[in-house]
Amino acid sequence: MTTLPPQPISPLDGRYRAPVSPLGDFLSEAGLNKARVHVEVEWLAYLTSHSLLGATPLDQSQLAELRAWAAGFGQAEIDRLAEIEATTQHDVKAVEYLVREQLSRQGLDAVSELTHVCCTSEDINNLSYALTVKQAIQQVWRPAFETVISEIARQAEQYRELPMMSRTHGQPATPTTLGKELAVFVHRLERQLNQIDDIEYLGKFSGATGTFAAHLAADPDTDWTRVSQEFVEGLGLDWNPLTTQIESHDWQAELYTRVAHANRILHNLATDIWSYISIGYFRQIPVKGATGSSTMPHKVNPIRFENAEANLELSNAILDSLAATLVTSRWQRDLTDSSAQRNIGVGLGHSVLALDNIRRGLGQIDAAPEVLAADLDANWEVLGEAIQTVIRAEVTAGRSTIADPYAVLKELTRDRRIGQAELVEFVGGLEIGEEAKRRLLALTPSTYIGDAVRLVDYLKR
Repeated sequence: MTTLPPQPISPLDGRYRAPVSPLGDFLSEAGLNKARVHVEVEWLAYLTSHSLLGATPLDQSQLAELRAWAAGFGQAEIDRLAEIEATTQHDVKAVEYLVREQLSRQGLDAVSELTHVCCTSEDINNLSYALTVKQAIQQVWRPAFETVISEIARQAEQYRELPMMSRTHGQPATPTTLGKELAVFVHRLERQLNQIDDIEYLGKFSGATGTFAAHLAADPDTDWTRVSQEFVEGLGLDWNPLTTQIESHDWQAELYTRVAHANRILHNLATDIWSYISIGYFRQIPVKGATGSSTMPHKVNPIRFENAEANLELSNAILDSLAATLVTSRWQRDLTDSSAQRNIGVGLGHSVLALDNIRRGLGQIDAAPEVLAADLDANWEVLGEAIQTVIRAEVTAGRSTIADPYAVLKELTRDRRIGQAELVEFVGGLEIGEEAKRRLLALTPSTYIGDAVRLVDYLKR
């Protein structure tokens, strides 16, 4: 049996690496360790600059060098951490020792004991995850999500006046416009984006069980809750004052639930576009050199939307699991959350991959106005709604005595196709006012779109 060289197990690290690789800067093991180093260094900087626990301020050039080293975290540090962890068997302790080594190189052994002082591993981890998740959302996922929204909005504007047959329950129904239907998705997705933007990225920094016990034992005169809040907020996070050993992760559950909800709306978009392609409302633009089907050369398969569906489902399987798991901890601490959180990047990665496919898929379709027009022209019976509604108004106004207008139109249109001639004849013989008759006779399936065109303007508010 031939042994392959080491290969990635996840397609996110193999076949689909290109569109999701930016997440690796934040949600990989290396990204997490870079954030841990950053938090450890900033805590040391805070302690020394505020002369806490007997520290004296560092020289500004020394502090700048230390921060530059943390910001430049790269392959050398990754490799050294692996060496240290092979001995410590503890990832956060390895980070502490790595920072201590850098302090020694800079001749700062005098403050070495302040590294990780008063910290439990979770103090470092929760802040590091909050920082990396916030960066991943704001710098990678959100821009990809916004790009998709912008493209749907562009097409909503482009097709705002293009009449389209609605299909409620899969059956011909009151016409709309293609632009208005796309605008519905824009509105839904923007609501989710606003809610995701409102998420708090919470952090705790209060010791082994969230009581500041070690802090007060070492220095009972310092207001450690104020220090904790100032430090956490100084990192660009929101402070959580009441925790156990861990930050309770409720903000993470809220975030992943909202991203999963956005994913489900995108899934709905993908299935709708796929269905419109299947009935010819959209035609696909062939990509030069691409194979549509391995055996049927005439085909161009809607693979971008199919790929998106699968990846959105995979994303939600992980995000839903994280949201359910992370809100629970046995008493003051267990490690279930630690194992689960290592998959945050996988959950968001499948969403980013889906967004990339939707973006590319939307760029490879064009509406087919002639197909939409033909479908409308073949379904004049959809005007039955308008006719029976006008009759009801005429009866109410005393200009008609027709009993049960719905039943009259049901008899005319149910289980049969009727054309313009039949409807014109029917309306002409109705007992209604002449002005109402003129309005009905002027209607066609293509013009019976209500306020659909103007509704697209709500996207601009």
